[in-house]
Amino acid sequence: MDVLCIHPSFPGQFLRLAQALSKMPGVSVTGAGDAGKMAENTQLEGIPLITYQTPQEPSDVVHRYARCFEAAVRRGQTITQVLLEHKRRGFEPDTILVHTGWGDGFYLRDIFPGARIIGLFEYYYRARGGDVGFDPEFPAAFDDIFRVRALNAVALLALESCDVGYCPTNWQHSCFPELHRNRLQVIHDGIDTTQVAPDPSASLTLQDGTVLSAGDEVLTFVNRNLEPYRGYHIFMRALPAIMQARPNCHVVIVGGDGVSYGIKLPPGQSYRQRYLDEVADRIDHSRLHFTGALPYQEYLKVLQVSRAHCYLSYPFVLSWSMMEAMSAGCLVIGSATPPVQEILKDGENGLLFPFRAYHTLAELAIDVLARPERYQQLRHAARRHIVTEYDFNTVSLPRFLQLICSNP
Repeated sequence: MDVLCIHPSFPGQFLRLAQALSKMPGVSVTGAGDAGKMAENTQLEGIPLITYQTPQEPSDVVHRYARCFEAAVRRGQTITQVLLEHKRRGFEPDTILVHTGWGDGFYLRDIFPGARIIGLFEYYYRARGGDVGFDPEFPAAFDDIFRVRALNAVALLALESCDVGYCPTNWQHSCFPELHRNRLQVIHDGIDTTQVAPDPSASLTLQDGTVLSAGDEVLTFVNRNLEPYRGYHIFMRALPAIMQARPNCHVVIVGGDGVSYGIKLPPGQSYRQRYLDEVADRIDHSRLHFTGALPYQEYLKVLQVSRAHCYLSYPFVLSWSMMEAMSAGCLVIGSATPPVQEILKDGENGLLFPFRAYHTLAELAIDVLARPERYQQLRHAARRHIVTEYDFNTVSLPRFLQLICSNP
């Protein structure tokens, strides 16, 4: 069986699945992605790559509601042209796995009519009840509501282009119109719970020379970028009370200064600095550590030395980092928002608080930092839940294989 995995930032969510498939007898895997978006170390052993050039940006004359769709059409056209060249040389995949969010899957059925096309569908935007307008600090206008309705054109065309699809969580699945849900299964990408595990001997050396070890009083916060969608502003507002109450606590914040989701700031500004400035005169900067983005192994050490880990999110796509924190045995203090609540159960495998209630977040964090032994069972339960329900090898991979091998 020949499998083609397509993601603009390949491997993206297909990392573990592509690697696992490539090691199976009789299966060959090819990756495809945007040469401008893939990291230099994208090449995976035994998986050849097909790359395409980053498409031209949409024209300013296009209505702003339609620019996302035009960008998707350009991307779909660009990858199709490249794949056609490979098809002329005999490339003919049996199965195609494609992330549908950027238009890569629009025209695959037209050039590979015999392939089974399986789409990863991450999110369907809602005018109400999702991320749009959730945070009162960033209220939605009618113009925003109209724009996000238009964003769903990409998902709807992709649904028509795929034989079947899947969503990573039940909540993400529930965001799609009822008409389409029966074509979408729920399969999480999976966590490598063997690699992401507690390590009582773990230590982390920070850029300033500070060494933190498992068992130390460490509060952690992780996201790809530090932004309101992931509650960075709420976390920062909790820090003055936490750092005052716990004078030996070190705070480690992992993430970049870009914006993955939400409103972008003017050039030269970052949410990291904006909300740091808001609390700057009320915190001990010597115990606050911004690491920026970290290599994966260093990121894992952050989780392994954590005594309390905070994860917040708008009603939106759930981050791998929360589930990896649970797998690493962290005591996760999470926002009581639907994607988080699906995995994190208050008092059972973690702690929950209302998203904007930074005073409550501070109270919970102070208690966890002061009395770690009180929460040891929650840590064990958190890891157990990820191992039994979301482990890649024992849970996700069998489900993916069933999806790939099932009859159209």
